[in-house]
Amino acid sequence: MKISEEERERLRRAHHLEGKSIRQLARETGHSRDAIGKIVAERPCLPEPKKSPRSSPVFGPYQARVEELLKENERLPRKQRYTSHKIYECLQLEGYEGCESRIRQVVGEWNRERHRFDVFLPLEFDPGQDAQCDWGQAVAVIAGQRQIVQVFVMRLCYSHRPFVMAFPSQQQECFLYGHVKAFEHFGGVPARISYDNMTTAVKIIKGERAGGPRVHRRESSNFTAFRSHYLFTSHFCPPRKANEKGQVEHGVGFSRRNFMVPIPEVRSFEDLNQYVLTQCLRDDQRQVHRETQTIGQAWEQERPYLRPLPAFEYECCERTTVRVTPYSQATFDTNRYSLPVRIGRREVTVKAFAFHIDILDRSTLLARHPRCYGREQDIFDPLHYLPLLEQRPGAFDHAKPFRRWRETWPQSYPQMLAALKQAWPDGRGVQEFIRILALHQDYPAEQVQMAIEQALAYGCIHLDGVLHFLHDQQASLETPIEAQPEGKGILANHPHLQEIGTQPIDLSCYERLLKQSW
Repeated sequence: MKISEEERERLRRAHHLEGKSIRQLARETGHSRDAIGKIVAERPCLPEPKKSPRSSPVFGPYQARVEELLKENERLPRKQRYTSHKIYECLQLEGYEGCESRIRQVVGEWNRERHRFDVFLPLEFDPGQDAQCDWGQAVAVIAGQRQIVQVFVMRLCYSHRPFVMAFPSQQQECFLYGHVKAFEHFGGVPARISYDNMTTAVKIIKGERAGGPRVHRRESSNFTAFRSHYLFTSHFCPPRKANEKGQVEHGVGFSRRNFMVPIPEVRSFEDLNQYVLTQCLRDDQRQVHRETQTIGQAWEQERPYLRPLPAFEYECCERTTVRVTPYSQATFDTNRYSLPVRIGRREVTVKAFAFHIDILDRSTLLARHPRCYGREQDIFDPLHYLPLLEQRPGAFDHAKPFRRWRETWPQSYPQMLAALKQAWPDGRGVQEFIRILALHQDYPAEQVQMAIEQALAYGCIHLDGVLHFLHDQQASLETPIEAQPEGKGILANHPHLQEIGTQPIDLSCYERLLKQSW
């Protein structure tokens, strides 16, 4: 039985001041003489021996797994590691039935041995008044290639509702487009947005030290025009004072650890952003610590205070004027994008958006390509060069745009080309095949492929044969199944041709020809 401090004091007074012996005190109190002897001894109390750890029948079998994941964190990207909650979800999938607080306790003890934690001032915001914005980085596997993606994060300060979007770059057109999609996600525009001193929005004018009392800033003209369109004000934190926008600083890490772990594997940025948006919507069900309602409920309260969206979106792109090269290409950011060869060597306008490039002649759209963020690359649309190649069929095997395209052709295309070359070996066969390829300008690739396969099956090895089957497909798509005429073969959709081959034979026409020849 543990002896309280009050009883310790009485025992010491009885022994030292009243002269009672240890044996007498043991008889009066019922404590052992050894225990009383240690209390009345005039020496400092020794620390209690460490207790042996208690058994953990529920968590014990999973402790090694938790330590394994925490060790794995040391090999993962610094900002994309397992959290206590993520570890808890992993253990649940493996059969763990204990509580999440036990996981947090173990992870907290692990981290306290290795980290020092900062202290922050709690803040409170009014609905619809403030949001915070920042960039982060994460790792994703896109089209089989592991790469670092730039993560745009904006967070409403009152409801804590986040918006997250991945980009290939942090360039200004990506930065502004992230705002546009965030405002759509929030259903309005906050009155003020806080940033750090990112170069896509502001330039710090040299002349005063960053740590001095004042720092002069100059916003970029495009960002000012963007703010004017959506009517919000900007607030830039002092240099090296990112804690002034601590919500989004935390939000970048939270979204990376919870939305991007495990590392997502997708086919494109579009699929990645659809996945991340789903995670943002799912986060509406979460209740922030020490809040009385979920994020979604708080956002419903905040939404009426947001500024309404304007009637049309801001065009988030970089504009420049370039001259078309002799190879019918427009150069932007060292990369060359193809144009129809009819354009010639003239000046055109290039609009560089976050994910695509538009090339225009005044207001007429000439071409649209996926944007390339590499350097010194050629981005071709083979259809742009078909008219020129029809004039020069001898260059077909070596034309760079078509060598890349041929790698993706279905098996029926080389078969059609070989049959045409055999029928017209003097170059007309290649020209006919080029005319067939030009059908991609007016028909979906799947329909053209099916028409080529049908033409090969029926022996119609020419453009007219492929066109016939394309028209037959179009008629089948436009006519409901129940309204299609009965019949067999490809003439079922052409009633006026149904009697061919079954009408009675009339030889009088031949007799008239014979009389005329006499």
